[in-house]
Amino acid sequence: METKLEVKDLCYSYHTLEGETQALSELSFDVKDGEFFAVVGPSGCGKSTLLSLLSGLMEPEKGEIRIDGTDRKDSDAVIGYMFQRDHLFEWRTIFSNVSLGLEIQHRFDDKAREELMGMLDTYGLSGFLNARPGQLSGGMRQRAALIRTLALKPDILLLDEPFSALDYQTRLEVCDDISTIIRTRRKTAVLITHDLSEAISVADRILVLSSRPAKVKGIVEISFAPEFDRPLARRNAPEFSSYFNELWKELKNDE
Repeated sequence: METKLEVKDLCYSYHTLEGETQALSELSFDVKDGEFFAVVGPSGCGKSTLLSLLSGLMEPEKGEIRIDGTDRKDSDAVIGYMFQRDHLFEWRTIFSNVSLGLEIQHRFDDKAREELMGMLDTYGLSGFLNARPGQLSGGMRQRAALIRTLALKPDILLLDEPFSALDYQTRLEVCDDISTIIRTRRKTAVLITHDLSEAISVADRILVLSSRPAKVKGIVEISFAPEFDRPLARRNAPEFSSYFNELWKELKNDE
């Protein structure tokens, strides 16, 4: 697979009146086209900072971020971002919520409407076009948030713990649902999570970060037999516990 995203020697520090706090130190890694890439590390190590830099919300102090070989600042690649909360507007219907990004970008034409309706139908929300977000379950709301993001046809999806606000059972079901959608559409995705089991259940590779300032401790390749092709199925695979123990050991060695 070709490289979609390349990060080289990335550094970032927060500056306050009290002084400087280094968040990231010399991070280097790459993400392949169509790969589901997860990032784990100790709490507060800078995982969300990394996503903000990848998305362009913040600029690195040092290092490079390249998309398809082009510096991110000069790239016309579309970056999709899913947050911990779905950020659906309660005063808008589900259909007007999922079409919001297209409206803002003045791209909501007949073709876009047809594609959006197709996604809503495929992912089980066509019967809720005129419903309000408060009428949907947490899982359905996250599915709507994903459709809103996919409607913009992003080249890369950034996922900042998008399942963490859900109860445990719903979280498992929604993770299985949404990650399968992303894989089916062959999107390049970068997931930030503190849940090792979640990372193993969805990822092709997992980047392990050290405590702050975050450095690359290692990258673990994840591979399961074809019959374990969905996240919930992976959790029942014999290799699952081995991957978990490997990641746990990496993180504990950092303490």
